[in-house]
Amino acid sequence: MIEIGDKDTAKGGNGRERRPLRQYLLSGVAAVALIAAFPAVYNANADTPPLPNRDAAGSLTMDQRAVALPDFTKLVEQVKPAVVSVRVKELAPADVLSENEAPNPFEGTPFEKFFHDFGPQNGEHWHSTHPRPVEAQGSGFFISPDGYIVTNNHVVDHAKDVEIVLDNGDTVKAKVVGTDPKTDLALVKVDSDKKFPFVTLSKEKPKIGQWVVAMGNPFGLGGTVTAGIVSAEGRDIGEGPYDNFIQIDAPINRGNSGGPTFNLKGEVIGVNTAIFSPSGGSVGIAFDIPASTVANVIPQLEKHGYVERGWLGVRIQPVTKSIADSLGLKEAEGALVAEPQPGSPAAEAGLKSGDVITAVDNSKVKDARDLAQKIAGITPGSDVTLSIVRDGQPEKLSLKIGQMQERGTKEASNQPSQRTQVEKLGLELAPAEEVPGAGGKGLAIVGVEPGSEAASLGISEGDIILKAGGKAVSNTSQFRDALKDAKSSGKGHVLVLLKHKNNELFVAVPVSAG
Repeated sequence: MIEIGDKDTAKGGNGRERRPLRQYLLSGVAAVALIAAFPAVYNANADTPPLPNRDAAGSLTMDQRAVALPDFTKLVEQVKPAVVSVRVKELAPADVLSENEAPNPFEGTPFEKFFHDFGPQNGEHWHSTHPRPVEAQGSGFFISPDGYIVTNNHVVDHAKDVEIVLDNGDTVKAKVVGTDPKTDLALVKVDSDKKFPFVTLSKEKPKIGQWVVAMGNPFGLGGTVTAGIVSAEGRDIGEGPYDNFIQIDAPINRGNSGGPTFNLKGEVIGVNTAIFSPSGGSVGIAFDIPASTVANVIPQLEKHGYVERGWLGVRIQPVTKSIADSLGLKEAEGALVAEPQPGSPAAEAGLKSGDVITAVDNSKVKDARDLAQKIAGITPGSDVTLSIVRDGQPEKLSLKIGQMQERGTKEASNQPSQRTQVEKLGLELAPAEEVPGAGGKGLAIVGVEPGSEAASLGISEGDIILKAGGKAVSNTSQFRDALKDAKSSGKGHVLVLLKHKNNELFVAVPVSAG
């Protein structure tokens, strides 16, 4: 879950500084959500219970207030078995810790005060030479009987192992089928022949004021339940280019990232993904990824492992009132083209800097964010017509939508032509320059065999080997030569400089494994 707090930066439980903009992830350490208890019954066929009669003074008695509140018992009993806990094991990069940040192995014991006498002194640092295993936790829910589970991307991002804790406490293995960082959605599949209870996505747009029930399964303790109403829609919290969140006031706490929010029909209206929190706890402002977004993204993750999005190829900005006035527009609407990218569909169609895109296939463009969402939702290769305003005059342009290149190393790893196996290490390598998103330098690791020597060293798919034996490497021959040189020098290991999740660290690789 993403938290928007008062501080510009924050550190999680693993000590890593998280990104600014007052946002940081919450899925690492879960806390049990408060269980909302409502004492009365309601009409199960109505989304909004009828208001009770008021007395002569116009006030409600306690009994009358109770009648106005729904009872969620049957709803929870129906959907709770489909909500699961998602446990993730990943490797955090090696840390360099200052004296104040150094871990105290005797914390909480009588020897605690003596630790600092032997710890780093006078600005010295602790060095961890190996990636540290880290466990993270979130929630999810079955969307099909054959074991497909929806959760947040930030819950399973960089996962090495995934376990699912079912509502009955059973634990089953799972694998990540696909992820979409731009919408913070992920699809996980349980490896089992068993049929699982599942829930369905709502096809109806939720209404402001509608009752909703949010659920999660933090720590595998069993489903937690909170209730509230839809308080807003179409929220943009600055988390991604396709923000279109549903805001609810049901308390959502840590560990419920990826859990579902239901309407009173038992249909999923959204996926819990973010909260606003000045203090770190829930204050009743939570954000859900709409079911309509889930319905669009998940089939693509199942089919491709990633999402194919339309690409126009322009830098755009909002049309402010002053910009609209300067362009002679009556309303501050549409998206202003700052610059078309060379070779893009926009450039080939003749879009120019200063054009204002007002519609896509006769669908009105409200603002720059609306344009981005419209284009992203168009199948690459489709023909579209853009309505624009150029020099104060309306025009139309026809073009073919391109495909956004947003797949990372993992998804694109089947593209390099020079893939090479290092069998004893359990590695599959390719020149980084051939792997989209790998940066162009070094050797990209495009495959790691489970249980191999490389896996035991914490090396994972997506890492980049920059140097081996103190020398830069760009092909597997250079890497093998470094192993041979170290072995001929009587060394048992060769020092490899590895780029792991935007961090560089050294790993000692056994020369016998090469």
